[in-house]
Amino acid sequence: MNRRRRKKLSARLVAAALLGESARVRALLRAGAPAGSANADGTTPLYQAAVRGDAEIVRILLEAGAPPDAESGTGSEGLPLCGAACWGYTETVRALLDHGADPHLREDHGTGLTALAWAEKGPHPETAALLRAAPRASRSAG
Repeated sequence: MNRRRRKKLSARLVAAALLGESARVRALLRAGAPAGSANADGTTPLYQAAVRGDAEIVRILLEAGAPPDAESGTGSEGLPLCGAACWGYTETVRALLDHGADPHLREDHGTGLTALAWAEKGPHPETAALLRAAPRASRSAG
């Protein structure tokens, strides 16, 4: 796939995730949109779905290969798990954890808050309890 087509598909995938269009997300993935891609601003579709609390789209993207711990964008964006925890989206947090998201990672390349800190700040006690109970993700360095 050429670079221009990839950029277009990535931008469309981020927009579909933002709008909660699960059928469109599936269609774009079938058309070759990379699940872990980002738009021109560095925003990932997984972050957009997570911060909206859309567990269905989060699962679709993760099953298609989106990395659960990839930071999104710059500034106010960050880790998908932190975005979901910040708003108390427990089902979305669970989906991310089930697909290997590390609950102990800090946003902003290690200088920011963890998902648990965001959930406690909410306050979102159910989400915080889920994060407290989660083991550290065990992935090999790659």
